[in-house]
Amino acid sequence: MIMNVAPAIVVLGQNSVAIARKIITVLPGATLYGLVGRTSGVDVSFTNFGETLRKLFIQGTPLIGICAAGILIRTLAPVLSDKRQEPPVLAVAEDGSAVVPLLGGLGGVNDLARRIAEALDVKPAITTTGDLRLGTTLLSPPPGYHLANPDDAKKFISDLLAGAQVKLKGIAPWLSDRKLPIDSNGELTIKITEHLVTPTPNCLVYHPATIAIAISGMIHDAVALVQQLLADAKLEKASVAGIFAPITAAADPAIDTVASALGVPARFFTPNQLESLLSQGYSPAQAAAIAATGKSPITPASPQIAIAIAPLPIDLNITGQPRGRLAIVGTGPGGSQWMSPEVKEILKSATDLVGYKTYLDLIGSLADGKQRHESDNREEEARATMALDLAASGRYVAVVSSGDPGIYAMATAVFEVCDRYAKPEWDSIDIHVAPGISAMQAAAAAIGAPLGHDFCAISLSDILKPWSAIAQRITAAAEADFVIAFYNPVSKERTWQLAEARNILLRHRRPDTPVVLARNLGRPGQTVKAIALDDLAPANADMRTIILVGSTKTRTIRRRDGNIWVYTPRRYTD
Repeated sequence: MIMNVAPAIVVLGQNSVAIARKIITVLPGATLYGLVGRTSGVDVSFTNFGETLRKLFIQGTPLIGICAAGILIRTLAPVLSDKRQEPPVLAVAEDGSAVVPLLGGLGGVNDLARRIAEALDVKPAITTTGDLRLGTTLLSPPPGYHLANPDDAKKFISDLLAGAQVKLKGIAPWLSDRKLPIDSNGELTIKITEHLVTPTPNCLVYHPATIAIAISGMIHDAVALVQQLLADAKLEKASVAGIFAPITAAADPAIDTVASALGVPARFFTPNQLESLLSQGYSPAQAAAIAATGKSPITPASPQIAIAIAPLPIDLNITGQPRGRLAIVGTGPGGSQWMSPEVKEILKSATDLVGYKTYLDLIGSLADGKQRHESDNREEEARATMALDLAASGRYVAVVSSGDPGIYAMATAVFEVCDRYAKPEWDSIDIHVAPGISAMQAAAAAIGAPLGHDFCAISLSDILKPWSAIAQRITAAAEADFVIAFYNPVSKERTWQLAEARNILLRHRRPDTPVVLARNLGRPGQTVKAIALDDLAPANADMRTIILVGSTKTRTIRRRDGNIWVYTPRRYTD
């Protein structure tokens, strides 16, 4: 099936969401779109059905509409042009009783319909004559095969349906056991080859993904070198299954550059997987090529690059491992509406989620289908180590923090562990930090603009630093007249620190200085209120509370409805 882009599942009512979730179990990475006001718990909300569908279609996104087929056809009719370029489009009945492929025969729509129908335990409504009579869709071969001349396929299939015989050259299990009229003397030919050939109308050419290109070490102008090696060997680049390398070379930019140029993934082998081959005198690149294909390289001996050909398409799911990815994400203080699009995309794509259970629960349906690794909120170092080890094994791991991950959260913990223990296998990991809305930003926005001038953040937790350092910083911030955001103000075992912080501040601030108390931001039970500094006490807060203490310039505005705005002027003069 030809489908390189994750599908979009579009629903118009809440009753269809459950069916959509069933479909997503067989289409991981799919995005659920729902109509505003009629759906909840979706990935993306939209207001204009037609504009949304046409935009996705033009972008080449496979579309699964849980709605009537006629609605999809009329909506997309204005943008239909080239059937060779159109993505798959399917209609699914609102109760899941029917799956109807509509468009995208060249994009694998029938195979997609079969997968969805299997998940819903129904039979797909496939009407393509060639698919039904020949038992396969020659226009959309399965993963691992590329049709070189689709323009010749229509007449070729018509001739087969009219009674012509076909001879098969090459190995193609997906064709051998079908209903094709195979005859060694047939007037038509299906050729399976990795080599460059010139197709003809009477010959369909499929290129199997059997070529492994292995790279090791820094290579100057790697793309040009690989292209030259393929040309010299008369090999078709459509048959390249992937770029392979030792895991120790995973960070080499040449690997990503070549993989991107050829449009294929990169896979890596651990030292243990290559140890036997290396001991036989093969270079790292040659060892990787052999590990990927089981065959000796066909290119001249080289320590940095090798090409080998497997007898059948290379299954990248069981050959090597992807480069591990570790994203440390900030979900914001609470609800999904505070998550950035980048964070949502990471959570959708990740294979594993690591974090405090409360934070993992906050991301809702974005956690569906993921491996969850929950731990106590105080086990930051163990959590970071686990996440790094998972990523080193080729997983895509998201470490989930509330707020912003770089503010008193897991981003720092991950880098501390990397610095302290420095395992060699962690060097291969692609690490990325995705920011989130911090608690102090959310608290400020909820009540006005108390952070409108210079401010700082101080954690009142003395677990990782002594109280003497905390007190010194509070004093310095108070003397400098910063607005202060207090994180971790009170816990069950730690209550006196907040009272002591207030006492320090009262030496430098008026008793009526505005203090903002924001609890459960973005979550059920959210409260945001302003009190006077003199009234601040441990009973006012807990670990779910962020406290903003105003500067000498911070002001309040009392509104007629009884609410209060708090802000700090931009101009620091009276």
